[in-house]
Amino acid sequence: MLERLQRRLGLQIIPGVFFTSAGIAALFVALAIPFDAVVADSFGLLTGWVARNLGWFYILSVSALLIFLLGLAFSRYGNIRLGADDSRPDYSNLTWFTMLFAAGIGTILMFWGVAEPISHFANPPFDGVQPGSEQAASDAMTIALYHFGLHTWTIFAMPGLAIAYFSYRHNLPMRISSLFYPLIGDRAFGPWGWAVDVIAVLGTLFGVATSLGLGTLQLNSGLNYLFDVPSTGLVQVILIAVITSIAATSVALGLDKGVRRLSQLNIVLAMALLGFVFIVGPTVFIAEGMVQSIGDYLDALPRLAFWTETFKDTDWQRQWTLFYWAWTISWAPYVGIFIARISRGRTIREFVAGVLFAPTAFTLVWFGIFGLSAIQVEMNGQIALAEQVQQDPSVAIFAFLQALPLSGLASALSVMIIVIFFTTSSDSASLVIDMLTRRDDQPSLVRQRIFWAVAQGVIAGTLLLAGGLDALQNVITSLGLPFCILLIFMAVALFRALRADYRGYSMNELVQGKAFPEVVASAETAQENDHVSETVDRH
Repeated sequence: MLERLQRRLGLQIIPGVFFTSAGIAALFVALAIPFDAVVADSFGLLTGWVARNLGWFYILSVSALLIFLLGLAFSRYGNIRLGADDSRPDYSNLTWFTMLFAAGIGTILMFWGVAEPISHFANPPFDGVQPGSEQAASDAMTIALYHFGLHTWTIFAMPGLAIAYFSYRHNLPMRISSLFYPLIGDRAFGPWGWAVDVIAVLGTLFGVATSLGLGTLQLNSGLNYLFDVPSTGLVQVILIAVITSIAATSVALGLDKGVRRLSQLNIVLAMALLGFVFIVGPTVFIAEGMVQSIGDYLDALPRLAFWTETFKDTDWQRQWTLFYWAWTISWAPYVGIFIARISRGRTIREFVAGVLFAPTAFTLVWFGIFGLSAIQVEMNGQIALAEQVQQDPSVAIFAFLQALPLSGLASALSVMIIVIFFTTSSDSASLVIDMLTRRDDQPSLVRQRIFWAVAQGVIAGTLLLAGGLDALQNVITSLGLPFCILLIFMAVALFRALRADYRGYSMNELVQGKAFPEVVASAETAQENDHVSETVDRH
């Protein structure tokens, strides 16, 4: 039936993956629009249940994966290349680091670069810390780096490493389902594999839609500051429609080179904004604060990595850490595939070191400049920044820029950066989703990519109309759980394949059970002993 529908529509897809993903997304939109209150309440209850009962699982899983990746880098498997043994990286280190930043983290940093440190500064999560105190400022920076540092990039690095390894070294399709070939064999290319790909598609779809929704809230706040554009649901839907239209048009016109150039331009603009704030802001305070923040982060990391608020009855962790982990996990298929495509030829050690530490260093600089500057603005009483952020986090960066010279120009530059970031993210995500819903030997059709670009916009608009920021947080916290489980199995599959690879066995030999002869020998010995025992008994 699905194959017949595919032929009738003239699509180049895997019917089970495409129609299941599209059907679930369409069902969500159909129910969320007329029953927005019911849907919002339902996801709120589901999120509450996940946070109460499985919040520890999110915390433990991400920290365990970080330890796993570091262990691989320093182990005997660290020298294995993502490709043939004689392969070398396609890009220089500098180009590679730049492209890692373009993977999507910029959109998140623009929204939370000011909002998060100020939020924690005004409302410290730890007992005994006074709001607005020196300790509150230190803790605010530490928590922000924890949320956007090594743990965030662990979530991106895990699927990126696995996809690159299986694709470049073992010539498996660049799909999430391929990663489970060492565990389930050829079933990875049947219904079981399709189910994995459906989870990846839905995670990417809702993750990018959540980012698009947050970006729209921030963009609306910026336009309100600059041109007194009202902050309403209608305006936000219009903004989503504009961004989606630009992304869909770029896909339709085949502007891959243009999008790449636009991404590069956006990075230059982001660096210009960063440099501007550093120069006109409290430069010495920023430099001193960044140095101190490094030590504070490294000192607190072991404790924060396993902190679950066991002895506190609050929902702070659900609103912050669990939301971040789930959101990042939902982006993992998209960003993982992107990172894999640019990492051919690197060793596992190079990959882990680069993907974990280079973006974390940039995150330190970003939060150091924006976060520390915003904290000083609040401490000096220049602007009631904390009060405005508490009312609306999306207004944070624009409220902060009002305290600096040339605030209008800086705010306009921020609006431009946000628009380009989200346009290119939506465009790239559409390409990745299309890749996950078709076979490698099938051509990529323009109308399929347009469909997924439009789907992201529709879901983002639906989430905003159904409850704004709370709805975005609740949906993503709930839907991140299935892919979090997949990340664990992904690590198991990768380790199993690396053990076989190190011993010189092929992927087929691994699947057939020939990669670990001691296991086979033990089984054969056991069978022989049983046979001897039976013979003795008979006689």
